[in-house]
Amino acid sequence: MSIIGTAKIDYKTKDLIKRLEPGDIAVIDHEDIDEVGALGLVTSKVKAVINAAKSTTGRYPNPGPNILSRANIVIVDNVGEDIMSLEEGCSLTILDNGEVYINNELIAKGEILTLDKIKSEMEASRKNMERSLDTFINNTLEYAKKEKYLIMGGVEIPDIETLIKGKHVLIVVRGNNYKEDLAAIKTYIDEVKPILVGVDGGADALLEYGYTPDIIIGDMDSVSDQALKICKDIVVHAYPDGRAPGLSRIKKIGRKANTFISPGTSEDIAMLLAYEKEADLIVAVGTHSSMIDFFEKGRKGMGSTFLVRLKIGSILVDAKGVSKLYNQKLRPSYMLSLFLAALVPIIVIFTISPPIKHAMKLLELRLKLLLP
Repeated sequence: MSIIGTAKIDYKTKDLIKRLEPGDIAVIDHEDIDEVGALGLVTSKVKAVINAAKSTTGRYPNPGPNILSRANIVIVDNVGEDIMSLEEGCSLTILDNGEVYINNELIAKGEILTLDKIKSEMEASRKNMERSLDTFINNTLEYAKKEKYLIMGGVEIPDIETLIKGKHVLIVVRGNNYKEDLAAIKTYIDEVKPILVGVDGGADALLEYGYTPDIIIGDMDSVSDQALKICKDIVVHAYPDGRAPGLSRIKKIGRKANTFISPGTSEDIAMLLAYEKEADLIVAVGTHSSMIDFFEKGRKGMGSTFLVRLKIGSILVDAKGVSKLYNQKLRPSYMLSLFLAALVPIIVIFTISPPIKHAMKLLELRLKLLLP
């Protein structure tokens, strides 16, 4: 059975997701499709995904292909980079054998990834985990040696307008399950009203839930202009050599920004900024903290993240996965108890209230007159 749809093409899956419409065919070049990317494609309701690269390389068990396949989205794998030169908006036809056509002309061929094939590749990648773990640990320690100045006061903390001292700070990153976790702590946000920090696209996650980010930190490659225009402070993450590519975008929209020169990830410097500005508590949603998280980001180690978390210590509450911690269900017994509890004062009122007793007496007499 062939699949026909409109091609939408981008090297960055996160950028492509913003343009996708239901029924499109997503054409990507995404090695080891991650969970966030896969969920974005599923939410966009694409018919199929054509990947120029290998959706699973075997380095680690990435969950993306399994998520897509279980959502009945066809994956045409490893078709080659030539597919990325197609004109966006063209009509593609995908056959069962993995061949891709435009107007009856064969333009590419890949492998259709079935659930059985994906399962087999996941099992093989799990066997490689020990070797990958050894390399990851060695890289982490090596990076930590080079970046130890992060916790020794060797970085310059930028000035910001937002007052953080003595307050709670909520840092939001578009990581796995960030939407569910953000929803789970909504009551906390509404009651405590913490300083809201969006790390790149995390700022738009806050907007989705009706909150305005106070601070946006990052490379500025995945945050919307809307968020950048309404936040109070913008901090652009700069490379150790001082280059800050995201700064030019800020200038184009007429905003001012500070730069934060540091290695590592933008979420690391968001935590470091909050800590150095004397936050009372730092709550993190969607952050990357495990080896799989870092593999999905294409990183070979987590030196800066290890050091920053080591420095921050007990004032950091990692809310990643909090939505899975406890899911209270409304039981029938609770509803019955609530009903009975509400019934007690009603019965008491009927018993002791003279007007109601008088009305009940009249009702009783009327019924006696009506009934033989």
